[in-house]
Amino acid sequence: MRIPCPYCGDRDSQEFVYRGDAGPVRPDGEEGFFDYVYLRDNPAGPIREHWYHAQGCRSWIVVTRDTRSHAIHGATLAAEAAR
Repeated sequence: MRIPCPYCGDRDSQEFVYRGDAGPVRPDGEEGFFDYVYLRDNPAGPIREHWYHAQGCRSWIVVTRDTRSHAIHGATLAAEAAR
């Protein structure tokens, strides 16, 4: 699988560390924290994921990937995706 790093271009997925779904937002208080940490959906289809380019530019990126085919539909820096 090739991941398009915004700085380094297309790179092999072995250069990256997978963090998980980029969708959940950390709650402000204790309420909902258990769900945030432990409960995840397992959708079939496009999903936004956090990846860390550990063997390259060391940037966090958000990758849009189809979980059925592993096709990558794009990537942006995580800081830009949070705006």
